[in-house]
Amino acid sequence: MAQSPGAAERAIEGLLDHDRKILDLRHEIRSAHVRRFVLVSTYASAPTLLLLLFVGNIATWGRVDLTRVNIAGIPILLALLVLCAVVRILSTGDLFDGVLTEDWEAGYAAEKKIDLVLAIERKRLSAASTNLPTETRRHIYRETIPGAIEQYRADGLRYRRIHNFFQSVIIIGSLATSTAASLAETPAPFKWITVGTSFSVGLAAGFTGYFKFRERSFYLQQTADSIEEEYDAVNLKVGRYKGTADDAAALLDFTERVEILKNDQRKRQQQLDQPTETPEG
Repeated sequence: MAQSPGAAERAIEGLLDHDRKILDLRHEIRSAHVRRFVLVSTYASAPTLLLLLFVGNIATWGRVDLTRVNIAGIPILLALLVLCAVVRILSTGDLFDGVLTEDWEAGYAAEKKIDLVLAIERKRLSAASTNLPTETRRHIYRETIPGAIEQYRADGLRYRRIHNFFQSVIIIGSLATSTAASLAETPAPFKWITVGTSFSVGLAAGFTGYFKFRERSFYLQQTADSIEEEYDAVNLKVGRYKGTADDAAALLDFTERVEILKNDQRKRQQQLDQPTETPEG
């Protein structure tokens, strides 16, 4: 039996409260990861600089004078120490207090992930106990489509940027390697440049071929465009929905079509996640 309009509105508000809680938890998890990254990288920066200077001096002892490099490293080291002190104050509220505040601790993000799983389960149970009319559920589903389209496009743009970055490394690195290798009597610095650029080109080509960033971006953008086409068509009553007098039937057809497109995208994603098979020799 369908709920009354007032009960349905209260049920929808309850589901929105669950969504708000889930979004807040996800934001807290992302913020905790960023804070933890800043904390660890800042504390590791000064020891890393000292280690690099130590290894560099040992490796070039008696051959290269690194006095200027060592002198230049002193103000950088002092700046890193000041940065460590600032991060310590932000994370504890007290420079001499060794106890981190809760949201800076290593286990904070893990605890919030547990809360997130529980919040999603609460929403699922609440939605299961909510007896909304099927047509209302489909209308709610239709209004979530713009967000899904935006997410697909954002993911596609991210993969496209990664692909373009690696392609730029391959192009520039290939040209730099060829130029450095073609120099007559290549001095030692240019030999190291050749080695470094060759390694970068190989690394970028390997990542591009294995993770297939271009294909991922193409399929995500294709899915987003197809779903947007269906969304515009059902709203404007054009295409397959032209002349449909029954809005409920059009909405049902739209829901089925969008689910097919999403399932196709998931299948393509699973295929891309499979490792490339190498032919047996």
